[in-house]
Amino acid sequence: MEGRALRFVAPRRVELEAVDVRAPIYGELLVRTHWSGISGGTELLAYRGELDAGSPRDETIASLSGRFEYPFAYGYSCVGEVLTSHVEDIREGATVFAFHPHQDLFTVTGSEVVGVDDVDARVATLFPLVETALQVALDAGPRLGEPMVVFGLGTVGVISAALLRRAGADIVGVDPRRDRREAANGFGIRAVDVFEIDAVVREMTSGAGVPLVVDATGHPPALARALELLSHEGEVLVCSWYGTKEVSLPLGMAFHRRRLQIRSTQVSTIPARLAGRWDVRRRRQAAAGLLGELPIKLLATHEVPFDRAQEAYAALDRGEPGMMHVELRY
Repeated sequence: MEGRALRFVAPRRVELEAVDVRAPIYGELLVRTHWSGISGGTELLAYRGELDAGSPRDETIASLSGRFEYPFAYGYSCVGEVLTSHVEDIREGATVFAFHPHQDLFTVTGSEVVGVDDVDARVATLFPLVETALQVALDAGPRLGEPMVVFGLGTVGVISAALLRRAGADIVGVDPRRDRREAANGFGIRAVDVFEIDAVVREMTSGAGVPLVVDATGHPPALARALELLSHEGEVLVCSWYGTKEVSLPLGMAFHRRRLQIRSTQVSTIPARLAGRWDVRRRRQAAAGLLGELPIKLLATHEVPFDRAQEAYAALDRGEPGMMHVELRY
C-alpha cells in the first residue's frame, strides 16, 4: 500500500512524499488518518531547525526512532479510523488517537493508540497536549489554596493552568498576547499581561511572592523573569523545551540566599516519586477523560488541509493572531 507522509526537509520547509505502508501483523492496526495536530512547542522547534540534529526524536514512541537529521518525520498526534485490526480489544471502524508523525495511512502497534470514539475527532488531536499538561500538574504536586503563576498561555500553558486551578490552586496566567489571555479566560483562568504580573503577585501574596511558577513560554528570558516572582524556597517548573536556544539566568546572591529551585517536567516518563501510583496507561486514561471534561474545543482554532501543511507551519511560526492549535485535515 502507498501513503503520503510529511517530511521536515530543511529549516522552515516541509514537504509531502509517497511512502510504502506495510500490512499490519498481530498486535498492530492499519489506520486512515482524518486529522493530525501540530504541536506549537517541540514541533515548531523542529520546523525552525532549532533542535540538535544529533539528538533522538523520541525513544519512547516507536514511530519516532532516529534523529533530527534532515529529512525526518515528526509529529505525534494523528486521529483516524481503524481499517484493519489485529488487536483483540480494538475493533475495525473505531476512532483512535495515535502517537505517529503526520501521514494519511499508517500501521501502528495497539500500544501506541488511545480509543477516542466518544470525542470529536478534531478535538482529539489535542490529546498529547492534555497529557503533557496533566504531567505538569502532577509534577507541581498538591497546591490547594496556594497562589501560582503560569508563564505562557499557549495550548499547554492554558490546559496546565486549568488543571492546577481545578486542583485548588489560585492561578494567574501571564502572556503578552491578548488572544491567548482571552483563551485562558474561556477556561476560567485570570490572565494578565507581562507588565502587570509584579503588582498582581504583590497583591496576591502581600509581597511574599508565589511558591511556584510554571514556565510554558519556550522563551528563554521568561525563565529569569519567573525567578523574580518566587517566594523564599520557591520553584520554577519548566515545561518549555528551548531546543538549541541559550538561556541566561541570574544565579547570584538572591538565587542562593532565597534557596530558589528550577526543575524540569517532561511527559516521556513517569517521575520516580509518582511511579507507585501512576503509570503511562493510567495517565493516558486520565488525559482521555479530560478531553470531555474541559472546554478543549476552544483551543482547536484553525484547520488546514494536509496538502497545505507548509502554510500551517508558517502561520504558527509567525504567531498568527487567534491561532492556538492547528489541525491538519485529511
